[in-house]
Amino acid sequence: MQCIKKIISLPESTYRLTDLDELSELLFFDIETTGFSAKSSNLYLIGLLFWENGQMTAVQLFAETPGDEAALLDEFIRICGSYRTLIHYNGNTFDIPYIKEKCKQLQKEQPFDALNGVDLYKRIAAFKGILHLENCKQKTVEQFVGITREDKYNGGELIKIYQDYVKSPSDEAKELLLLHNLEDILGMYRILPILSYMDMLLVPFRVVKVQANGYYDINGEPQSEIVMKIRFHSSFPQPVSINKFGCRFSGEGSEGFLKIPLFRGVLKYFYANYKDYYYLPGEDVALHKSVASFVDKDSREQATARTCYSKREGSYLPQWDTIFTPVFQRDYDDDALYFELTDEMKKQPELFRQYALHVLDMLIHAKEV
Repeated sequence: MQCIKKIISLPESTYRLTDLDELSELLFFDIETTGFSAKSSNLYLIGLLFWENGQMTAVQLFAETPGDEAALLDEFIRICGSYRTLIHYNGNTFDIPYIKEKCKQLQKEQPFDALNGVDLYKRIAAFKGILHLENCKQKTVEQFVGITREDKYNGGELIKIYQDYVKSPSDEAKELLLLHNLEDILGMYRILPILSYMDMLLVPFRVVKVQANGYYDINGEPQSEIVMKIRFHSSFPQPVSINKFGCRFSGEGSEGFLKIPLFRGVLKYFYANYKDYYYLPGEDVALHKSVASFVDKDSREQATARTCYSKREGSYLPQWDTIFTPVFQRDYDDDALYFELTDEMKKQPELFRQYALHVLDMLIHAKEV
């Protein structure tokens, strides 16, 4: 087994690595194998990236022959013991199960139970749609954030190169194998700014400005909207734009603008206990029986779920779960929910932050039908 160690010089990431863990506790890793099954293939390379004495350091554990697997695992397990957080790309699906099986075969104690895990693939995949990614392969994500590689091979193409190397070692083949693995682990570090999109929902942001705007739609009808200017914890590597359910978000750098339609008019509040109410058709309103019992019988009727409401004129914002109460609707069968934008809410910035988080979560996860 060979252990190749290099000091790496890369620009400081625009992403705050300390959001993942202390710098000295972070360990990036990636493996190279001759197949998908640990039972019928070999582990020939483990790439590691960490900070040592304040310097970014890459270590590659290379099996010159399949017989070096045990030594590779021993050194990997030893290094893992010095760190707290393991960062990988789709490692939950492949790298970690593969090494666990190899440890089982060779009767070694796997190191993962003592480590926190950050699977970059899993985090990014949830945002594939809004980022318009063709797929979530690491090279695709690297291209999205503007990274170019010297390496031109994929893992499958390198299997034969390694097999030929075992039969007839050459510096050229070894460099190809090492280069691909090195760029995999460096690529994980370099794509970290993409996590800023995930952090929209995970890390508290500030709503720095809220205002109401008026405009005319494509039919020339006057419309109103609330515009929130948001300052995020970290910067987006590329501008992002999302448009769903009449809401629009645009983000660039560390700032974003969230535009939400504002409904001005009359909405209905439906009472749950309709059996306790009378409906007054002439006034189009429901009143509790304790009050409506004094109304002439010809002017009232037993309320139903559909007619048990009161009406209120005001300014309303949409919500997709019951975040704020009371909840208003246009009609009983209308799925759209609203809450009233009151003067009291306008005085509480934290309520706008909660609402912005709710809308962003909807824009990112909800599907239009």
